[in-house]
Formats: sequence, structure tokens, C-alpha cells
Amino acid sequence: MKHPHIFGIRHLSPAGAWHLVQYLDEKRPRLVLVEGPSDLNDQMEHITRPETKPPIAILAYTKDAPVKTILYPFAEYSPEYQAILWCSKHSAECRFIDLPSDVFLALSDREISDAEGEEGRMNVYQLLDNYAGEDGHETFWERVMEHTHDTEGYHRGANTFGSSLRELTAGKEHDWAEIIVREAYMRRRIEDAIKEGFDPEQIVVVTGAYHVDGLLSESEPAMTDKELKALPRVGASHTLMPYSYYRLSTRAGYGAGNKAPAYYSLLWQGMQKKEPAYTGYSYLSQIAGYQRTHGTPVSSAEVIEAARLAKSLAQLRGGRIPSLRDLRDAAVTCLGGGSFSAISLATADTEIGTKIGELPEGVSRTSIQEDFYRQLKTWNLERYRSLTAQDLMLDLRENRKAATEKSAFLDLYRSFFLHQLRVLHISFASQEQVNQDNATWSEHWVISWTPEAEIELVEAALKGDTVAQAASFHMKEQVEEAANIGAVAQVIEDAFTCGMSGAVSYAAQVLQAMAVDAASLEELAATASRLSVVVQYGSIRHLDPAPLQPILNQIFYRACLILPGACVCDDGASKGIVVAMERLNSVQLAHDFLDGESWLAALWETADRDDLNTKLSGFAAAILLERSQMAADRLYLEVQRRLSLGIPAELGAGWFEGLAMKNRYALIARLSLWESLDQYLESLDDEEFKRALVFLRRAFADFTSAQKDEIAENLGEIWGLNGQQVSEVVNAGLDEEGQKLVEGLDDFDFDF
Repeated sequence: MKHPHIFGIRHLSPAGAWHLVQYLDEKRPRLVLVEGPSDLNDQMEHITRPETKPPIAILAYTKDAPVKTILYPFAEYSPEYQAILWCSKHSAECRFIDLPSDVFLALSDREISDAEGEEGRMNVYQLLDNYAGEDGHETFWERVMEHTHDTEGYHRGANTFGSSLRELTAGKEHDWAEIIVREAYMRRRIEDAIKEGFDPEQIVVVTGAYHVDGLLSESEPAMTDKELKALPRVGASHTLMPYSYYRLSTRAGYGAGNKAPAYYSLLWQGMQKKEPAYTGYSYLSQIAGYQRTHGTPVSSAEVIEAARLAKSLAQLRGGRIPSLRDLRDAAVTCLGGGSFSAISLATADTEIGTKIGELPEGVSRTSIQEDFYRQLKTWNLERYRSLTAQDLMLDLRENRKAATEKSAFLDLYRSFFLHQLRVLHISFASQEQVNQDNATWSEHWVISWTPEAEIELVEAALKGDTVAQAASFHMKEQVEEAANIGAVAQVIEDAFTCGMSGAVSYAAQVLQAMAVDAASLEELAATASRLSVVVQYGSIRHLDPAPLQPILNQIFYRACLILPGACVCDDGASKGIVVAMERLNSVQLAHDFLDGESWLAALWETADRDDLNTKLSGFAAAILLERSQMAADRLYLEVQRRLSLGIPAELGAGWFEGLAMKNRYALIARLSLWESLDQYLESLDDEEFKRALVFLRRAFADFTSAQKDEIAENLGEIWGLNGQQVSEVVNAGLDEEGQKLVEGLDDFDFDF
């Protein structure tokens, strides 16, 4: 069989794209066969539309969960992309000829052992770099191939490079079995085209240079019908999506990418203009422009000097035209004052760039993608579709000056949409904290678009045709899988922020049923806290909180009943109980319909009982004090009881630690409290004092200097000393012996 013309390229090679176009102009083929999944041919008509602006990518994905994806990206300077454009302009037929995407996705399920040859290709690259004296394979390739202005020379050079690389690594690659299968399939597609009546002389095959010898091999047959039927397949779909220069760069992990997509775009532009010096001048000018824009003066003379230096460096290194290595070295020297850090942001902007591709509206998207872009337009969020992160502040209150409901509640609807994306784990926007004063009606979002967000949208397509439907389905799944009431309460809060009353109702029914069963105090408190937020601020998000009130009341009452029993715990568990008590107290204060008497009764029982964790008893007393339920004389009696001779030191000090966790200024003002503490400590022997000190250190650890000064003044009055002198002693640093003593308390043995 006569062979068609085969043009070996490197993916994302500006010179490869340029010389391929010249080659096609010369050969004038009727059919161009391009390395790419053969089931993606239907995307070519969209790729060639004038509204399509690379970088773009074809995304193939499995129809069933878990969704797996593979990407086929194109930059403007991709040889494959230019081949497709050439065919469109010259009325030639173009086809992809590699394995279908459903086969690739099926093969990705199979584990391929990482053989010793995994390092083979990289070792060959390293040898080439060492031989050429370059700092990496990118520089070697650029200097040898990207600066070639002879089409035949590029053609021969790429094929020779691929042939040599194949000879050194064939059979040693970790994916060698897949390579053999792919090439057999591509040979079959070539044979099919010839059988259709295409003269081999009228066919050009565009493939990676590594595969040229494999496609020309006389000893390797094309894939048979039996072998074709035996290929593994999975149900798959595909879509065209915008892509980005950052994602094309090797920094983002795309294996066939390059480290400087924006710089390679300058190479492509220079070739189109037939001006070899264009790339270097543009590169240095853009760095200078970035520096000026960001407040660092750069003169034209410095740019000119950098261009001269880059040319000299290229000549010293055996090149005719400055490579990226030469240009960057010159920029560091002349524009960065010898420091790369001075121009690091400028070089990232110039070498990688922030360009994002564009597609015509409605082109080749899943329904959820269509809904996403429609909502961006509806809620005026299109300008946030950028790689650069931008802040968006939302005011959820009604704008009474607005003419329409949409504009009156624009920020609220934006919030619903962004929260739905958050629930689906689509990385388009992340929520930040806002000032507590306006936390109920204000939201702060940081928004940026990435190709990953597009992939996540496609993955969410299995859950619904729109963002809202997918979010609703996802929350229903979470409720069904919930292991405790806290997880269901989280769904209710999410549904509330998403503006989805149906999901709130569904989750609330499940929560009410689950709340009958036993649950820990921490779970009940966390759940009550989440429901409290929804009930308190439901009106802001146009949600009727009434159905949630009886559920909140049921959970809160159950928490009151089990509080004393939950306080029978060790010191480690007490931390969670303290948080739960604080949450429950805040919830009760926020809602008149909750049973306040039951809560106060639970607190009094916890504060009075001697068989509970004393820190928690002290904290219960602190809450009662804060709520003006414990009078001064009652506090005095409790202090006398808890800090009395005969009470184990760790129990007394633990109680004081809990008491000191709230109302500090009110406690500091009570001189009788400090008199009692002083008398208690005076009554302890050395060993008991050490035991008490472990807890007292913790109690006073986060007191401010001002608070310690006020305590010192109280002690000075009690001891008949100058308060300022006592403060200086209290706040002074420890000597070496004292420091060792205090550090030793961390390992104090309580004989537990």
C-alpha cells in the first residue's frame, strides 16, 4: 500500500503549526487525518466558527458515576487546530483518526504498571539537553525546532526526532501497550480512507512525531475487525469548552503542555508576521509594560539594552534568535536589576498569561452548562468569568429604589446561584467572612473562572439539567446518606442559603424523625444552632421559618434534658460540652418560643451538682451570672463551697477555670471572689498548690494584660500592698527556675 503524506508535529508547537500550513498549501490534500479521538469529528464545525476563540478543549466524559474525563485542548498555535482551519478554508475533508474517546475512558480504568521505562523518555531528554548544553528540554526544542524557518527542514527534523526517541524508548514506555493499540487503530483509519477512494497522494496525516514510524511500519498490520470489537468501551459523551493558557501550561499539570503558552503565542504571531525579532521585542516590551502599570518605572533604553543582551546570549549559546531562556536572563539583568523576584509577576503574566477561550453561545454544551452561562448573563456576572480573582460584595436586602423585582433582589438571586454552585463543589466562587455587624444581610465572594469549574459542571450534569436541579438532587442524596442529625441540619442550612424551600422541607421531615433517637449534646447543640440561623434570618431569603420552629423546640428541649448527664465526662471531652452549652444558650436567647425555664433548670442542676466535671459546673454558673440569674450572695456561697479546704485542688481550680470563661470584667469587679480564691490558695500545701496551678494557668492563659492589671489591683487591696507594684510582679517574666517549674506542670501526674 502506498503511504499518504505524514507530517510529524509536537503538540502546541507554533513552528509546527506554521510549517504544517505551508505544507498543506503545497500538497493541497483532499483529506487531512488528525491525531485525535475519532468520535469527536462532530465538533470540528464548531471549532472552525469565527466566534470560536482558542484556547478551547474537547471534553469527553463518562455518562455514569463516578464521572471520568479526558481533555483534548487546542491553542491557536496547535498544529491540529490549524489543520482543521485549513480544511475548512479550502473545502477539504478533515477527520480525527485516534481511538474513540469511549475507548480511552475505558482504558483509563485499567491500572498500567509503571515499568522501568517510565523514566526512559525523560532520560533521553536529559541526554539531549546535556549534549546541547541547554537548561531543559523546552529550551533545546525551541532553539532547534521553533526557530526553524524552513518547512522541509522542520518536517525532516521533527520526524527524525520522533524516530530517534522511539528507537531509544520503544517497549520501555509505561503506556507502550496503549501506543501499539492506538497506532493499529490509526493505520486502520488510514486504510479505510484509501479504500473509500482517496488517493494516498491526496491525504496528509498530522500526528505526533513519535508515531510517524509506527504509522509507516510495514511489519505492523492495521487493526482487524475482531480486534476492533474487542476494544473496551464505556458510555461517554463529549462537549466543547473554553480553556485557558494557565491550564495549558505545565504548571497546571497538563502533560502535553508547555511552560509558557502566552510566550508561544508571541512565537506564533512572529511567524505570521514573518518577523523573527517580533517575539523577543514583544516579550520584553510586555514585561516593561507590566512593571510600569504596577508602579515600577522601566525606560525604553532599558528595554533596548535587554533586547541587545538577549541577542548576544543567544549567539553565545549557539543560537541565531533569542530563546525564552535568553530573553528571561536579559530581562532579569536589565529590567529586574539582577533579581528575578523583581519581575517574577511580570514574567508570569507574559509567559503564561491569563487568556481564556470563547465559544459561540449554545455551542456543544450540556444543559447544566447552558444554564450556568445563562445565569451568569441573567444576574450580570459575566464580567467575573476571568482567571483573575475578583471580589463581589452582596447586599441581600431589598433595593426599594429598583424598578423591577429582579433588580430589587438582584444580590439575593446572585447569592442563591453562588450558594448552589458551592453546594455542588463547583470552584467558581468561594465565600469569605464578613463583618459581624452586617453578617445577616451581607456576603463577600471571591470569584474566578477555571477550566476545572467547567469540568465540575459536566460532572454535575448527572444530577440535573440545571444548577438548581443538580443542587437539589445533591442535597437529597446527602440527606439520605446522613448518619446523624448534624449532617441533616447542614443540608437544611445549605438549602436555606440556596433559596430552595422544597429541599428545606424535605430535610426538615427527615430531621424531625431522626431527632427522636438518641444524640449527643454536641450534635443537638450544633443542629439547634444551624436551625436557629435559618429561623432567625429566613425572611431575608424569602423563606417561611414557621415549619422549623417545632423541630427546633423539640431538639432544644431534648438538649436541656441531657445536659447534666453529658457533664459527667473527663477534661478532654469538656471542651466540646462548653461549646455546646454556649451554642444552646445563644439559641435560647434568640427565640422566645423556646422553653427558657427548662434551660435555666438544666443550668442550675449542672452548677449545683458535685458529681459533674467541675469546669462545666463553673461554666454553668458563669452563664447564670451572665443572665442575672445568680445573685451575688449565691455566688459567694458557691465560691466558698467550691474553693474550700478539703476539696481536691484540681476540682476547685477546674471550677474556677469554668467560671472565668465568661463575664470576666464582672468577676474582676467582685473583690469577695478574689478574697475567697486567695484564702483557698493559702490553705493548700505545696503539692496541692501545684495541682491547682495546672488549672489556674489555663484559666488565666488568655486574660489580657489590662485584665491582669485589674486583678493585681484587687490582690494589692487584699494584701495591703501597692496595686501597681503587684501588677509589675504579676506581669513580669519568670526567672529560669520559675520557667522550668511552670513547664513541668504540663506533665503533672494527677494519679489518674
